[in-house]
Amino acid sequence: MAFEHPGEGALDYLPCRYGSSRILFRGPRKALSDPYIAFLGGTETYGRFIVRPFPDVVGDALGVTGVNLGCVNGGIDVYLKDETLLGISGRAQVTVLQVMGAHNLSNRFYSVHPRRNDRFVGASPVMQALFREVDFTEFAFTRHLMSSLRSICPERFEHVVTELQTAWVARMRTLLQAIDGPKLLLWLADHRPENASAARAGYRNDPLYVERAMLNALEGLHDGCIEVVYDPEIRGTR
Repeated sequence: MAFEHPGEGALDYLPCRYGSSRILFRGPRKALSDPYIAFLGGTETYGRFIVRPFPDVVGDALGVTGVNLGCVNGGIDVYLKDETLLGISGRAQVTVLQVMGAHNLSNRFYSVHPRRNDRFVGASPVMQALFREVDFTEFAFTRHLMSSLRSICPERFEHVVTELQTAWVARMRTLLQAIDGPKLLLWLADHRPENASAARAGYRNDPLYVERAMLNALEGLHDGCIEVVYDPEIRGTR
């Protein structure tokens, strides 16, 4: 996989919609009448800055239509709240679900936008009590929020991470149970799940805060987990 950076607007993503979903996906729009594989996930699945995203490459290699339902900076909540996408996934020969970060989902401490899950909407009373010194109106994105909370108080920050991890497992279990048919998890990152604890030390790359034990908690709800670990150099950052 090669991550290219030609600049915003250099690629025509041919945005399209499926059914009654309000989410814009990368096109061209694929026919759902023929056998297909559904790909759900975040920025890597969508293929931002990539001429041919991997759902197209995999589909062509297998001789099956690859339906790209990836969302830039997407999280679990995007799919759980969209019956159209669950229906498309349920009719697929197999659904490939990319493992997405735990920071882009609503939880006991804060809420995110229902479709743009990287957008921070607001802090709960529990969060406001935990970080009384923080003005949460200054935050628009979850990643900025989390990095700031960690710098303010690593000890209190750990409470938020624990909540995110608990919510992630529960939400993933619900999503996997909601998708009919065969499904595969896809771990696509520049580190293995065993190294995800480095997030506490400022690790920046997705899927944030997801660790091996969390994946193990999903056993029995999917048909396998594919792990793809790439060289951090292809992102241009470490």
